Amino acid sequence: MMGVMAGELAARQASAALVGDFAGWMQAEQKRVFLLCRRLLGDADEADTATQEAFVKAWQALSRPGAAALEDPAKWLSRVAVNTCLDRLRSRRWQFWRRRPNQEDEAAILATASSSSPTAEDQLFAQQIGRRLAQALSRLSPRQRSAFVLRHYEDRSLEEIAAILGLDIGTVKAHLARALAKLRVELRDLYGRQGE
Repeated sequence: MMGVMAGELAARQASAALVGDFAGWMQAEQKRVFLLCRRLLGDADEADTATQEAFVKAWQALSRPGAAALEDPAKWLSRVAVNTCLDRLRSRRWQFWRRRPNQEDEAAILATASSSSPTAEDQLFAQQIGRRLAQALSRLSPRQRSAFVLRHYEDRSLEEIAAILGLDIGTVKAHLARALAKLRVELRDLYGRQGE
């Protein structure tokens, strides 16, 4: 009983500390949350907006009188960000305004890309794979994309993904299996290039 009360007290103190230094916490978490949102939404501008929206929601929730104590603030913030992105993906307005660069713009972007240690051909191939993966991810359902990104980009455990998405572990496994199956079909032509 005393251990539970001490744990809750520590969580409440940690939550109060987050509110007290919210700007510092936001700065420490901003890049991670932005990358998570970018992978889910596939657009830097939308990801920037979603990141800001997630932090506004986090501030509002934490500064509310009687706010719940947080055991793992980073996991909680990931859940807020994922839900924000899922809301944006479901929004018809976002789907209408979503834009993709045309082929001429993509060619210009690739032509101006600077090369460092990898050869220009390696870099072009890596960009092509990144673009193809982003396109394939955009064809997944929002839940499948969320589960895949949290597992393979955020390196989250199945239990963490289930907690973040509010799903059972079996449902998370099903979403991951479906996502991997769809991605394998979408990207099957790239597998032959590995041995070249």
